[in-house]
Amino acid sequence: MTQQTPTRGELLTLDLVSWGRLGEAMAEYGDRPVFVFGGIPGERVVAQVLRVHRKYVSARVTQVLEPSPDRVEPPCPYFGVCTGCQWQHVSYTHQLSVKRDKVVDALERVGGFQDPPVAAVLPSSHEYGYRNHARFTIGPGGSLGFVNRETREFVRIDECMLMHSGVNELLTKIQNKAWETTQLSIRAGRSTGDYLVQPYLGNPDLELTTGQKHYLDTVDGREFKVSSPSFFQVDVDQTAQMVDVVRRSLDLKPGDILLDAYAGVGTIAVLLAPYVARVMAVEESSAAVADARENAAGLDNVEFLLGKTEDVLLKLPHRPDVVVLDPSRSGCRPEALKSLIQLAPTRVAYVSCDAETLARDLKVLCESAYTLKEVVPLDMFPQTHHVECVALLELAAGPGGVVLASASPRRRELLTEMGLDFQIVPSDVPEEPQPGEAAGDVVRRLSADKALAVAANLAHGLVIGADSMVVLEGEVIGKPSGAAEARSMLLRLRGTSHQVATGVTVVDAASGRYLSDSMTSNITLRDLSDGEIDASIATGTPLDKAGAYAVQDTDLRPAESWDGCYSNIIGLPLCRLGEMLVELGYTLPQDWTENAARLCGDSCPRTKRGTE
Repeated sequence: MTQQTPTRGELLTLDLVSWGRLGEAMAEYGDRPVFVFGGIPGERVVAQVLRVHRKYVSARVTQVLEPSPDRVEPPCPYFGVCTGCQWQHVSYTHQLSVKRDKVVDALERVGGFQDPPVAAVLPSSHEYGYRNHARFTIGPGGSLGFVNRETREFVRIDECMLMHSGVNELLTKIQNKAWETTQLSIRAGRSTGDYLVQPYLGNPDLELTTGQKHYLDTVDGREFKVSSPSFFQVDVDQTAQMVDVVRRSLDLKPGDILLDAYAGVGTIAVLLAPYVARVMAVEESSAAVADARENAAGLDNVEFLLGKTEDVLLKLPHRPDVVVLDPSRSGCRPEALKSLIQLAPTRVAYVSCDAETLARDLKVLCESAYTLKEVVPLDMFPQTHHVECVALLELAAGPGGVVLASASPRRRELLTEMGLDFQIVPSDVPEEPQPGEAAGDVVRRLSADKALAVAANLAHGLVIGADSMVVLEGEVIGKPSGAAEARSMLLRLRGTSHQVATGVTVVDAASGRYLSDSMTSNITLRDLSDGEIDASIATGTPLDKAGAYAVQDTDLRPAESWDGCYSNIIGLPLCRLGEMLVELGYTLPQDWTENAARLCGDSCPRTKRGTE
């Protein structure tokens, strides 16, 4: 019998099977998942329905029928009605284990990493009383409290067990006296005794000043000025441990130039400055940069740059050896990751408080140029489902390594099939011919420009650049700007015999030496019908290809015949590339010659010559 849709207030008996994204336990009821606050997977509970959403149900445990061995008694009287803490009912040891599992799951599910290198979670020295910052909602009569995430009910809070005593003392003094506003923020330094309350409250009954523009806090014995709009970590002891993990992970050297991206008030930059030659710190908040410059007083090797990370990365005054990324919960913008890949620092530490956006960004970096060496989770937020992570990445192109300066899937597939171990670092070189420039000269120049641009940011390795263009009756035809131009190109090229010219360049990044060449192959296209052309354009396949077609496209099958190197038509003459790699001292994979002969084809003049 099909179960009915539950109603608000209804009691359900549920078997909890897994953890939800926001720290609830999950169960199934009919065809809907139920997210149960206060449960632990493996338990059987009675839960009251709080809300019925379109695709899921929210509930709260009212009775535990079969408890988990990891269940403990929550010490806070507000637990359950206040949803600020999710895991006070879970033993601290088990919280750490679940947080590690959460990081592993995100890296596997979102990042595509198999058996990711995730260390054990570093515990906090304070299971309670660690936060230096609270944001309160103002309720009836000027009372301070929090709002339940599901019921939206206001919960008056007279003491929050997550806050350290300085915050709670201020809370006591303000309680019932904040009727002038709807939201209120308290920040307090545990060791400095300094505090900030925003916004300004004019109530004459208050026995403290409010409206401070900044306050002072300390991390690892160093004092930091923090303005009211600036970000600052909520647990200063764990922040010190996090910075130490970053320092050890990056293996900082006295001669290193370090880039601290998303620098905030300069916490990481200031604490790591004694270990390196120079620190460049990028931050887009002008208030945070003003604080950071004061916080770095006395350090002559720290420079703060105001601007968005994605805009500043390629305009840095010095090329960094190591980089720290510490973005907000939403992670890095794609433009920032792309710029970082072009910058190609040898070591990167990515600090994140969101495992899923971390996994998303690590996937981009590791598909291009980096190897994930280790992820160290830290418990910055005990009693909640949140976890901080430090991920260490190393540039994969070590001595003798190969980098492909192209994002082309066709070239990537060719090199993979050849058994070559390589990484991808795309270049941003404009692909425009110069007036009167012959096709062979165009593609050779562009391939060299791409390879040299990427090699300029590498200390070692071989960089492969390539560029292809179609030539019809002496006219160079590049990639279409859109669907209309792609259709025009295919209408013009169908039924014709023309050439495909590909330039290839290999640069030795260490010495600057490079080899550059071009090859031309002949191809005749079928007399493609208008319908075939329209169907191909609808797939999007022609939009990033010279001449708006791919010879290897099994759906369109555009070629009637060809003469010359087939892999050259695809976009990379493997026959010539192998010769260049060998000349620059690279040892080719064992089956390179055999694979090149197969992929370049029977009519390739170079593979023919090699077998004669």
